Amino acid sequence: MIRYISELNREQLNGKKVLLRVDFNVALSQLPAVNNQPPTFKIAEGFRIKSHKETIDYLTGNDAKVMLVAHISQINSFLPIVENIGEILGQTLTLVPLEHISDSGKLFSASSVLLLDNIRQDSGEEKNSDELANKLVQGFDLYVNDAFSVSHRKHASVSAVAGKLPAYGGLLIKKEIEGLSKALNAPVQGKTVILGGAKIATKLPVIENFLDKAEKILVGGAIANNFFKANGINVGASLVDDGTLSIKNLDMNKIVLPVDALVSDDRTGNGNVRFVDLKKPDIAAQESILDIGKESIANFTEIIGLSKMVVWNGPMGLNEVERFKNGTNAVGVAVSKVGYSVIGGGDTVAALSEEIRSKFTFVSTGGGAMLDFLAGKPMPGLVALGYQE
Repeated sequence: MIRYISELNREQLNGKKVLLRVDFNVALSQLPAVNNQPPTFKIAEGFRIKSHKETIDYLTGNDAKVMLVAHISQINSFLPIVENIGEILGQTLTLVPLEHISDSGKLFSASSVLLLDNIRQDSGEEKNSDELANKLVQGFDLYVNDAFSVSHRKHASVSAVAGKLPAYGGLLIKKEIEGLSKALNAPVQGKTVILGGAKIATKLPVIENFLDKAEKILVGGAIANNFFKANGINVGASLVDDGTLSIKNLDMNKIVLPVDALVSDDRTGNGNVRFVDLKKPDIAAQESILDIGKESIANFTEIIGLSKMVVWNGPMGLNEVERFKNGTNAVGVAVSKVGYSVIGGGDTVAALSEEIRSKFTFVSTGGGAMLDFLAGKPMPGLVALGYQE
């Protein structure tokens, strides 16, 4: 059973040094270089970072000292964006190089919130190194995991450290477990699951787990191409994961596929774009399916409109390109009107305006983590905290 930091009061947190795992692995925009200076970056979407603010504020508000631990993939160091992160959190952050982790005691005398530089600079992180975990916990009193979105990883700062200090779940972890558990356990009648995106391998376990937990499962995006190909439909140059065509064995009674699609010979949206009827497709070898079509949008939105709960992960098309985002936008508007809605996945969240996002009941910070939880897979970061289904 997970212990949460909400169980700790000011007396228990006052002066305590807390190692807090967060997830700051967000998309960045590179700004134009000026006068031959190194490139600068700006956070393109701060939703995931902002989601940790409640936990950080709870700890600092109870006079704890906090070391934030996170990773980022797009750049090697947090240095170019540390101020930007601080602005989102409403905190002044002091960046600590990995080699100075043992100096945290001195650094806390100047600042109550520190940010350890990109933890994946150390190869031991992804190896779940016990040696790295021992370095991380040195001088700390408590460990808190607030990074649901990386809790499906067996990494040193997520898994190994939890056994070396009194370990707690953060307020975001608590919200994620409650929100996604409700999606799993709600009655079948009126529950619709929507899955899109590119990787059928990550979505197939969710489909299998929800076949007896949902009334309908709507499938769009590139993962639908695998269903088409498995049924003998020519998909041209469309993205297909050939390794998981075991979908032929699925019970298709609850699964709803697109019936038409937008195809093009140019993924930038600048080439020839046309609609095709997937019941009698004539997709050329050089063409790709890049969005669901008008009839599919109508079918999907009608089913969504009749739903009491919707769980959604993954866009309906290549939504990074304006011409191929109509399906995702239409589904987003329809889902925002449902009584209870759970959405997640970085691409899904990024594709929708903040106005639409604000209308969803729960927005998960997890992509792969959300899918693993919904598929019923054990998640190392949660297991290390004592989570039991």
